[in-house]
Amino acid sequence: MNQLIVIALGGACGSVVRFLVSSGVYQWLGRGFPFGTLAVNVIGSFLIGLLAEALILQKVTFALEYRAAILVGFLGGFTTFSSFSLETIYLIEQGALSKAAINIALSVGACLLAVWLGLLAGRSLYYYSAGMIHWQDGAFPYAIMLANALVAFLIGIVAAILLQRVEIAVEYRAAMMVIMAGVFLTLSGLYVVLYLLEHGFALETHLNLIVGVFAGNGLLCLLLLWLGLSAGERI
Repeated sequence: MNQLIVIALGGACGSVVRFLVSSGVYQWLGRGFPFGTLAVNVIGSFLIGLLAEALILQKVTFALEYRAAILVGFLGGFTTFSSFSLETIYLIEQGALSKAAINIALSVGACLLAVWLGLLAGRSLYYYSAGMIHWQDGAFPYAIMLANALVAFLIGIVAAILLQRVEIAVEYRAAMMVIMAGVFLTLSGLYVVLYLLEHGFALETHLNLIVGVFAGNGLLCLLLLWLGLSAGERI
């Protein structure tokens, strides 16, 4: 039952984010071609490839619901094969056969490429020392922190591009950014803590280490989020 609840919550969040991203892309590039659906499917494909390595294959049992919420719920709600299919049929019915063929080729090819690149990125993070540097009385889970930072960078780029092109009041933009950053920092920090707990670093004996890694993850993600926003503003 817990898994069903977190999947439902993740799916609801993913659907809302998909609507915002696809709507923003359509306002930016127009509706002459299904750019919005293509964008969410490619972004979601890369993220599921990256996070499959960072979340599933590391087998952190404490975070079973956490993984289900992100991979099944959020990314399942964020990506949409049904919209791609419907938009392709509409293009065919309108006689735009070349656009339909391009949409099929781009959606299938780009999504497969994005998943592959995400998997490569995730696997490369864990290439050295299984993703964690150990010393006598502590450890540094660099792989998960770098994965979190990469996602933060992508969030920053997408958010900057969309917020510049979607007609939203300034106060709502600020509120969205604060909420988005707060939720991401909380969830990414929580997973880092769960990862350390799973590897035998108890709160009673390694509190300073856990708090330090949690804070470091937050600072790193904030830095990459800011860099992503700066990069997105220049696109």
